[in-house]
Amino acid sequence: MRVVWSLLLTVLALPLAAAPGGGELYAQNCAVCHGADGRGGVGVPLALPSFLPSVSDDYLAATIRHGRPGRVMPAFTQLSNAEIQAIVAHLRSWMPPGSKVVTLSSQAVKGDVVRGKALFAERCAVCHGANGEGGHGTGVTFSRPRDLPIIAPALNNPGFLAAASDQMIKTTLMNGRDGTPMVSFLQQGLSERDIDDVVSYVRSFAAEAGWKPGNDDTPMLEMDSPYTLAETVEAVKRAAVGKNFRIIREQSLENGLFAATQESKTAHIVYFCNFNFINQALALDPRVGLFMPCRITVVEREGQVKMMSINPKYLSRLFNNAELDKPCEEMYQVYMGIMEEASL
Repeated sequence: MRVVWSLLLTVLALPLAAAPGGGELYAQNCAVCHGADGRGGVGVPLALPSFLPSVSDDYLAATIRHGRPGRVMPAFTQLSNAEIQAIVAHLRSWMPPGSKVVTLSSQAVKGDVVRGKALFAERCAVCHGANGEGGHGTGVTFSRPRDLPIIAPALNNPGFLAAASDQMIKTTLMNGRDGTPMVSFLQQGLSERDIDDVVSYVRSFAAEAGWKPGNDDTPMLEMDSPYTLAETVEAVKRAAVGKNFRIIREQSLENGLFAATQESKTAHIVYFCNFNFINQALALDPRVGLFMPCRITVVEREGQVKMMSINPKYLSRLFNNAELDKPCEEMYQVYMGIMEEASL
């Protein structure tokens, strides 16, 4: 019994592991995109002098929690409320000395949605898109001019609308945001009533469904071939060239994993590339490079030859990037077309 009590007292005397602080949590979850110092990278800069003082803790917390569906930033559902608040506190440490967070009313803005729609088309659509879909691209560095710290955000995004209050949107329109292309609409000649109308129109986006990832849950494409493995490999190469792709190489699936004499002879990969297409895709999202060059794997199992590839339409869902929907659909058609032609 004394031994048990001795062990218990020893355990109780051990120091408890400290919970990660805001800086550590930011480094683990945010820095890879927003930069270690919040000055941006793949993601937009957070340490803009005019940004942090103009947004509430609630806005920052809701943005972390909900993310931006279809705009690269994921929803951080795995973080606790306390962890999110710790990250928010860390972001506040970047505010300019002496600056204070603006205090905003929770009162809803009441305006004329129809009139606001016309004003939006006249004043806002050139940057934020005709339907509030945001500037072209997703905010990643390669998809915006290098002289701009951010691209115009998507205002019809469900994550933005869940985080931003009416008063925050109104304040941004009235004051603009230094360091970005967003200028004060009061200085451009709009009245407060005009701005209320625009805010009401932006809020009306919440009634729309917003972007949702494709519902194709199949991560892999697969098709049978009536030919031998060697014949199928050659047929895939011919079909890829016929689709205006250049063959990069063809090798055993186990190349580099085993000695050449021990590699399986029943699994080969054909790598092919269209450099113009790759450049366009990388401009939308550099992470696409993980799946480049394009490839189709040909395997033989129990006398049946199969062709397999990743499903490109799965990538926009995997990467939370609406901008990839169209090129992923195009690449899906390419993969299916190559495999169909190779199996004729």
